[in-house]
Amino acid sequence: MAKGVNKVFLLGNVGKDPEIRTTPNGMTVASFSLATAERAKDAQGNWTDKTEWHNLVAFQRTAEIVRDYVKKGTQIFVEGKIQTRSWDDKESGQKKYRTEILVNELSLLGGGAGRSEGGSSSYSTPRSSSSGAAVAQSDYADQGITDEDIPF
Repeated sequence: MAKGVNKVFLLGNVGKDPEIRTTPNGMTVASFSLATAERAKDAQGNWTDKTEWHNLVAFQRTAEIVRDYVKKGTQIFVEGKIQTRSWDDKESGQKKYRTEILVNELSLLGGGAGRSEGGSSSYSTPRSSSSGAAVAQSDYADQGITDEDIPF
């Protein structure tokens, strides 16, 4: 039986400036939202846009690129995988869930600083099995990220 496929491609605009953190081990982590839109006709025949919001997380060099070049409104194309994390809320004790896209590749689209209008740049997160490339639980305890959540 096949192992399965977990791959997602998204093209959209960043919803707000990315949140950048550095783990105690020195790994850069970027968290940000991405809006994708679909256009369809409603029952009256009018075109309407439906926006879907996605939570994205980038690590290492890709997170540094996000830090340096991505801001609210930036159009990007990403390739990654879907992951749902769960943790127990410290205040309520309830189980919380968050579905996010772990970014493997990122392409900056359109014009912007250091790029000509209509240009694009692509970046990939290098694969690593080093234990030094793990996120410390204490650094992201409020978000429920542990060492096991890092995709490499």
